[in-house]
Amino acid sequence: MNIITDWFRRHFSDPQVVFLALLLLVVFAVVFFLGDALAPVLASIVIAYLLEGLAGYFERRGMPRLPAVLVVYLLFIAFVALVLFGVMPLVSRQITELVQQLPSMIAEGTDALLALPQQYPELVTVEQVEELIAAIRSEVISFGQQVLSWSLASVVGVITVMVYLILMPLLVFFFLKDKDLILDWFRRLLPRHRGIAGHVWKDVDREISNYVRGKVWEILVVWGVSYATFYAFGLNYAMLLSLLVGLSVIIPYIGASVVTVPVLLVAWFQWGWGPSFAWLTVAYFIIQALDGNVLVPLLFSEVVNLHPVAIIVAILVFGGLWGFWGVFFAIPLATLVKAVLSSWPRRGVEDGPPSPA
Repeated sequence: MNIITDWFRRHFSDPQVVFLALLLLVVFAVVFFLGDALAPVLASIVIAYLLEGLAGYFERRGMPRLPAVLVVYLLFIAFVALVLFGVMPLVSRQITELVQQLPSMIAEGTDALLALPQQYPELVTVEQVEELIAAIRSEVISFGQQVLSWSLASVVGVITVMVYLILMPLLVFFFLKDKDLILDWFRRLLPRHRGIAGHVWKDVDREISNYVRGKVWEILVVWGVSYATFYAFGLNYAMLLSLLVGLSVIIPYIGASVVTVPVLLVAWFQWGWGPSFAWLTVAYFIIQALDGNVLVPLLFSEVVNLHPVAIIVAILVFGGLWGFWGVFFAIPLATLVKAVLSSWPRRGVEDGPPSPA
């Protein structure tokens, strides 16, 4: 008991440390218990946070705050309209076509698998192939059932999307327009002595802003380059596959590995083991290599490096807690934990009386 008491006294004797711990607990509890109800608000905060960088750029160029916000907001609305009315119908149509082609793809893939025991009898047996085919068919049936259940619940989904399309643009506009008023209101609620919290927030704000804005640019660049490449090769479902490739950069290491499977499978079903398949594979891996070795260092040069194990653990933990947004913010949240732990000993551990101000 004395050990616990001494540890608590060393780490929580500073009121600023206690305030930081309580603030983190409150934020975590609100997001964990009210995340679904506050999803439009949280998503709007993220979007406003992204757009704030562009609004700040116009302000630094001499434009007043309100005109800068209006310009950025109109650009945001134009981008959303382009995605909703230009990209999403095409993606939806390609998803429908892919689902319709699945039976023929499965039949062709089954024939190819059944031929393996004859070509490589020392490596593959008929029993192994039959077990694999049965597993694939089971997964396809499960996927079909999920699609059916999704279509039955599509009415509720459409209503939810409509609510989001009305609420979120309004919230984003007011978060941008009244940013200073909202932040001042929060500051009045906080205690005067909050040095550690301010120190941690400065570090985390820098990391999150660099990471989130850089990640959005990475998604757009990888998506655009992948679509141009797939379209030039004439690959089926080019928009759908390029969108998946762009979104895969959200999950470091894992996303690129997972999305490679559908890209190569669609290419193989379309061309077989031909020159087109080989050249597309080379082009795809060049895109992945340029993303990892050129684009990522260029966009994230100021982001604190985290060990790959820490990144994977953060993705698993925060993704399990908050789904998509947990995966998206896994690295910033891991950076928050790192900043808190690094600031805690410097400001929270006091071996002697505090020095006079």
